[in-house]
Amino acid sequence: MNKAEKVVFVRDTLEELYPETPVPLDHKDPYTLLIAVLLSAQCTDKKVNQITPLLFARADTPQEMIKLSVEEIKAIIRPCGLSPMKSKGIHGLSKILLEQHDGKVPQSFAALEALPAVGHKTASVVMAQAFGVPAFPVDTHIHRLAYRWCLTNGKSVKQTEKDLKRLFDDSIWNKLHLQIIFFGREYCPAQRHDPLQCPICKVIGRKSLFKN
Repeated sequence: MNKAEKVVFVRDTLEELYPETPVPLDHKDPYTLLIAVLLSAQCTDKKVNQITPLLFARADTPQEMIKLSVEEIKAIIRPCGLSPMKSKGIHGLSKILLEQHDGKVPQSFAALEALPAVGHKTASVVMAQAFGVPAFPVDTHIHRLAYRWCLTNGKSVKQTEKDLKRLFDDSIWNKLHLQIIFFGREYCPAQRHDPLQCPICKVIGRKSLFKN
């Protein structure tokens, strides 16, 4: 199977398995999504969805968030990990949103990535899921699967994003990145992965997966 055929196979398989792709992180608007995505760094979506209701009960707007101290935010989000960095980021970006963006989440990659604790992946998720702008957020899980499926050389997350954007039409990027995440959780986990039982790996998986 050549590269073009693999791309079609991946696209069609994922579409068949996951025709609907609900956003995994609970939120009500771009601001609460931004905070949830920031919290998801090195933390499961399940844990984030347990913590954000506690945080948003106290503050779910930039105006309310800056009334909390960094220490108060840190105490609430501690179970998500990296709480010193994340709490400073949440308080700092909320202040910047009020001072520079009229309290609204900006709709550009550059402006989002200029916010404290907001990297390219977080900005990509917000642009895709809050604003519908074509983006392909690549985390370590998507990076791993793209390598297993021979769609990238696996050298870096940045390179994987470029490769996937080149291979797939931008009209499906926003849905596809979620489909890959859902597939990885169900069929293609990092640990105890059986390539012979994986609907995609057993067809186009990298040969090294099948070595004893």
